Amino acid sequence: MTSPLLVERFAARAAATPGAVALRDAAGSVTYGELAARVEACARGAAGVAGAAAVAGSRRIALLPRSDTSSLAVVLGAMRAGVSVVLLHRHLTAPQLDHALEVAAPAVVIASGRLPVAFGELGARVPVLAPEELASAAASPTRRAAPADELLVGLTSGTSGEPKLFVRDQASWAATLDRSDSAFDVRPGERVAVPGPLDHTHFLYGALHALTRGAAVDLRPLAQVFADGEPVPHAYLVPTLAHDLADALGAAPRAEVRTIASSAAPWPASARERLARLLPAATIAHFYGASELSFVTLDGRPFPGVEIELRDGGEVHVRSDMLFSGYLTAAGLRGGPDADGWFSVGDVGSLTDGVLTLAGRGSDTIVSGGLNVEPAEVESALAALPGVAEVACVGLPDERMGAVPVAVLVLSPGAAAPPRAALRAHARATLPQPSRPRRAYVVDALPRSPRGKLLRDELARRLLDGAARELA
Repeated sequence: MTSPLLVERFAARAAATPGAVALRDAAGSVTYGELAARVEACARGAAGVAGAAAVAGSRRIALLPRSDTSSLAVVLGAMRAGVSVVLLHRHLTAPQLDHALEVAAPAVVIASGRLPVAFGELGARVPVLAPEELASAAASPTRRAAPADELLVGLTSGTSGEPKLFVRDQASWAATLDRSDSAFDVRPGERVAVPGPLDHTHFLYGALHALTRGAAVDLRPLAQVFADGEPVPHAYLVPTLAHDLADALGAAPRAEVRTIASSAAPWPASARERLARLLPAATIAHFYGASELSFVTLDGRPFPGVEIELRDGGEVHVRSDMLFSGYLTAAGLRGGPDADGWFSVGDVGSLTDGVLTLAGRGSDTIVSGGLNVEPAEVESALAALPGVAEVACVGLPDERMGAVPVAVLVLSPGAAAPPRAALRAHARATLPQPSRPRRAYVVDALPRSPRGKLLRDELARRLLDGAARELA
């Protein structure tokens, strides 16, 4: 039996409790009935603009979301119409944005407010509409979404600097919702804090799942969510928000908080200690997953229906009905699960008594604040600086971000080190914000193996031991 699709679950909640609060953002609250009306208007508009472009093979619209009701109405409306959402994010550079638009070919981009610098010439490449304009666009009849319909095209880091576009279909998200329903006890009317940006799929999914449960989603910053005194039983967070949560709670314990749904990255030890005192009844549910894999483990144990195999030195391979369809390229879908349904994003780990423990990425990827940073992209950008002979990028531990990228430079003979301000300006012009090095160092030579391979772990150890000069 096919699981109900996301939009079907939302529609059932809206029909059952139209007067219940669905969302709260900086502008105020909307009910399920009000949100459903906005979703239906966006669905007709999305069907209209995507239908006009369908002759070119595209039934997609792109969205640069804000943490507001309008963005969620666009997402739900497109899903209702069987139109795929290309989820753009604020960290894209202009070349990355160009690549995403060329490959995905959305009919329009939906955005509101002040656009990031990289989006400055967007209107010359593809029409740009505000969410309200989509809702009032030339309408077309909507068809019922089907399980095999493409639901979302998201962007994740690629080693070449170009983002990879992963594709999820309606059925895979329906299967993921089933797992969330069994793992997280979210009840109708309960408030769910979703304080992160909706261009991060962790937060977008958290908001959408809560709406399928009839909950009240609060999109405001944590300090505002916990300031009004109303109960907040659930929150979707990432480790970088751990201290923000502790600060928002103040000194008084909040016994009503039951669940903190978090990615599996380690939480800062000092924040864990503070939260243990402030949230005496809360469970921090650490789940491991990826954009391509969806949920894999909860507190180390596989979600129901998820199979895990360790291959090739501990590389984690996953099989389930929640996996993505593949990567969207100019030649179509490529690089998805193999013929037997298995896929790996390159994470390495070990299995003991059925519990998966992650040891990091088998690749050089740095995971910083839940976002992937590819060292090769950083190294290529900084190699263009005058006087630089070699560049290495490694991750160093950081309590808030988990790890942060830093740059290590080897200078050409007789060259002076670039000023730190010049390096930062160059990084701002060439790299997305998460990939910009937090610090830069100068060394005489990079550690390498006898075959010339860069020894990144050894380089990071030397930096931590103070064996390098930081740029002034």
